[in-house]
Amino acid sequence: MSKATAIWTGILCATILWGCGNTDEQPETIFFHLETIRIGEVADAPSYHHVNPAPVITLRFSEPVDPATLAANITLQHKGGEMVTLHFSPEQSTLRIEPDSKLLAFSDYILEIHNGLRALSGSRIVTGKVYAISTGIDPADKFPRISDEELLTLVQQQTFRYFWNFAHPISGMARERTSSGNTVATGGTGFGVMAMIVAAERAFITREEAQQQVQKIVTFLEEKTTRYHGAFAHWIHGETGETIPFSTYDNGADLVETALLMQGLLTARQYFNRPTAAESSLRNAITRLWETVEWNWFQREGEEVLYWHWSPTYGWQMNMPIKGWNESMIVYLLAAASPTHPISKEVYDRGWARGGNMMNNATYYGYRLPLGPQLGGPLFFAHYSFLGIRPEGLQDSYADYWEQNRNHTLINYRHCVTNPNGYYGYGEDCWGLTASDGNRGYSAHSPSNDRGVIAPTAALSSMPYTPEESMRALRFFYYKLGDRIWTEYGFADAFNLSERWFTNQHIAINQGPIILMIENHRSGLLWNLLMNDSEIKSGLTTLGFSFENPAVTTDPIGID
Repeated sequence: MSKATAIWTGILCATILWGCGNTDEQPETIFFHLETIRIGEVADAPSYHHVNPAPVITLRFSEPVDPATLAANITLQHKGGEMVTLHFSPEQSTLRIEPDSKLLAFSDYILEIHNGLRALSGSRIVTGKVYAISTGIDPADKFPRISDEELLTLVQQQTFRYFWNFAHPISGMARERTSSGNTVATGGTGFGVMAMIVAAERAFITREEAQQQVQKIVTFLEEKTTRYHGAFAHWIHGETGETIPFSTYDNGADLVETALLMQGLLTARQYFNRPTAAESSLRNAITRLWETVEWNWFQREGEEVLYWHWSPTYGWQMNMPIKGWNESMIVYLLAAASPTHPISKEVYDRGWARGGNMMNNATYYGYRLPLGPQLGGPLFFAHYSFLGIRPEGLQDSYADYWEQNRNHTLINYRHCVTNPNGYYGYGEDCWGLTASDGNRGYSAHSPSNDRGVIAPTAALSSMPYTPEESMRALRFFYYKLGDRIWTEYGFADAFNLSERWFTNQHIAINQGPIILMIENHRSGLLWNLLMNDSEIKSGLTTLGFSFENPAVTTDPIGID
């Protein structure tokens, strides 16, 4: 060994062993460290997600902690920079930590254990620790509890404001969505007209106010709006009545949107049945609009199917035959009921029913699905055609439509409860997949297209089919998520709890069914009205349906 090597070896020994020749007297090195961390039910994770905003954090160390070093060396900080005041409960080597006040829901925090933390023995912790924490649902009620009946009324009344307070001021029609400006929606307006009937019966507005607003809409449709063989476009300019193209080739007639509008207008024609000049004038105007729709012209030169679109510049370029099963059965029912331009049963059987090929009859989650795609598709299939057409007792050679819609809804519900994709928040309280906004854009969400996006309209508009499951969802949406999704126009369109995303938008075709299907569940009001229309009954009979014939009533829900 060289002299230099011997010198460095001696220095090293002295540093590490406090003298190579004195090893018997060296004190034992003590390593004070964190052994386990638990937040709620989860232990020893690198980060913690969907944490209760009132968390209990439990730390276990290798020896008891010096309480005097806790406050300065264990911190919880919000991503915005605010420090959270913590309460410490040390017991032996275990430390329980709770924030003095509840954390913000759906927010990010950093829990940090700093190097200055010491044990009672005086040893300093070996190394600091940093944990990311994201909070989830705050389980506390956001509003005082009220009865279920009061809650249903509240939801109907507040959602109605979209069609009343937010209606286009010139046309009275329903804006497409919260941010649409002058763009009004044909189908959404049909839903809005029906919502005004509910509002009049529930005394949110007077009957006269409802009649005047529907008359305003009908006058605009008749006098200012561009029509195509009696049909309307999907989007209309709320001031001028001119067509706003929905897409490049979709700048003309939309027969499905027209049917959704006519469903509403025919229901209004039944409701405003008093022999006054105003109500008589309204009925006559609705009849004129109804009788000018050339349903059979949309057979495209005699084909045994109806086509969705026609453009004055592009003709049949969209080339979309309306075939089942989806939301569009109402088109065929109204087309068969038309007193001026009806279709035949063959068009229904070969076009809509595809010669029987729209049938499914597979079983999902224990429920047989008579019609439609695998797992049923989005839930608006069970809503749009059945706002005024009662599915109870409605049958033809293809399906019992109550069974179809109820089982479709239960499949959607069971999928969310089973939650095969593991999305946060899904369950018996939080379910419902349908077409809506989403954190990745608008999509027709369904069990086969599940992106973690829940739309309140899916469960709430299913109230007639699944009253207990839908009411449970309503309580959750209102009481637990109300601070995030309850607004001046009812529930916002959709949310994704896994992504902590909540839209601020409302969409007319999703808001409307909430009001209308809740009312059909409560009183059958809209079903009773439209199913009493003699032309509707004639059309159903032509197509081979059996159906319940409701008793005629002038006071459907008994509210003065």
